[in-house]
Amino acid sequence: METQKNDEVRAQVRTAYAKVARGQDGCSIGCCGTEGGGSMLLGYTTDDLSSVPEGADLGLGCGNPQAIAALNSGETVLDLGSGAGFDCFLAAKRVGRTGRVIGVDMTPEMVAKARDNARRVEAANVDFRLGEIEHLPVLDASIDAILSNCVINLSPDKTAVFREAFRVLKPGGRLAISDVIATKPMPPELSKSMEAYTGCVAGAASAETLRSMLTSAGFDEVSIRVREGSGAIMEQCMPGSSEYVASATIEGRKPGGSARSCCGPSCCEPKESGT
Repeated sequence: METQKNDEVRAQVRTAYAKVARGQDGCSIGCCGTEGGGSMLLGYTTDDLSSVPEGADLGLGCGNPQAIAALNSGETVLDLGSGAGFDCFLAAKRVGRTGRVIGVDMTPEMVAKARDNARRVEAANVDFRLGEIEHLPVLDASIDAILSNCVINLSPDKTAVFREAFRVLKPGGRLAISDVIATKPMPPELSKSMEAYTGCVAGAASAETLRSMLTSAGFDEVSIRVREGSGAIMEQCMPGSSEYVASATIEGRKPGGSARSCCGPSCCEPKESGT
């Protein structure tokens, strides 16, 4: 029964985001409508916005995982829930021609849109794959860094997401995630609302729950921090939601390797990669 329920939730989310990919009117999910200028509120720059293909920024994020990822030339990066490819294209510029970026999304319309964007700008080091983030179409121990922007809250099985993330990361690999977390219990009319779920609110887990999931999956150096100005971001996504949820950065590292001993923009200088 649990599997059936999870599949039903994924179907609802897939349908909602397919509408966004097709550009249908009446979008009421996520931070829909915050593309462009709204993305500046999330920490992206005008250079970021001008450097990606037109149509890649759908305004569905709640932060900027690029700001904490500290990506290096030659790395292999995975984006969970890559949408039209916005963060993938930015990451591709940072890892360069010797690096590689893989975007995974469960919505066929999003994958098709991202692939079209990649073709238009001849982004040879970006690969978009159709798949669920709970069952990644990615090889074991093949990824240096995992990005995700306001997607994991949409998963009905977050434990599986982090278990899969741990599997595909190389020893020493890292998570750099922007997502929505719950800050206090929600009333039933919000927690049971499918609109609130697809709107990145009802599916949010608490920082304590997420930390437990990450450590159980095997991650260490786990850090969960509420983003400054989070209230304004969440109000833009869904009015009234900032009382119950916040935008946060989520970081962690897979033990092993010779990667850096810390992560994030305030970290020490990176050591030589073990990849």
